[in-house]
Amino acid sequence: MQHNKTFHSKEKDTPAGKLIIEGPVPAETLAQYSFHEGLVAFRQPDQQHQALIEIAQLPEGRIIIARNEKRIVGYVTFLYPDPLERWSEAKLDNLLELGAIEVAPEFRGAHVGQTMLQVAMLDDQMEEYITITTEYYWHWDLQGTGLNVWEYRKIMEKMMNSGGLVWYATDDPEISSHPANCLMVRIGSKVNQESIQTFDQVRFMNRFMY
Repeated sequence: MQHNKTFHSKEKDTPAGKLIIEGPVPAETLAQYSFHEGLVAFRQPDQQHQALIEIAQLPEGRIIIARNEKRIVGYVTFLYPDPLERWSEAKLDNLLELGAIEVAPEFRGAHVGQTMLQVAMLDDQMEEYITITTEYYWHWDLQGTGLNVWEYRKIMEKMMNSGGLVWYATDDPEISSHPANCLMVRIGSKVNQESIQTFDQVRFMNRFMY
């Protein structure tokens, strides 16, 4: 599959300053920007900045960012699922995982996450992909937000809905281990039926096990 990445950009005013929301951003451009010190959900900021640069270098990798001038204050990553996850067993070259989404604390509450997802879906090639995200409550910033798991889940679900991702059932053991965890999926309008059937088989791998 040819991975064509069409760049889109949008301006957004927030109480903490004006943002440019854009992508997919190439690796060399990402390297020129600084990285907000509050982006610590997955690893230390300098390591996460480097991870984004490496993802952007992948043929399928897509990074959407929110930046305040030349400082990245939010990002979304899209890439193939981790080889250790069940989703990679589908062996679909049109299955992308929304791997991470994060917004710096002072820019939260201004729909920055939603806008990044909307910009991501402006690229017509996203209609050729099945896009998934796996949400696990232990990745959520419950302490920083003061929300409980269900309040956070509601906000997360609403944000994903703005990018066209909706809840899908699965028997994946990790997702099934807590009722707040969930699989969310967007099936592009150009995805063929064969790919959808393969994906459904991976969603339910234990249905015949007793």
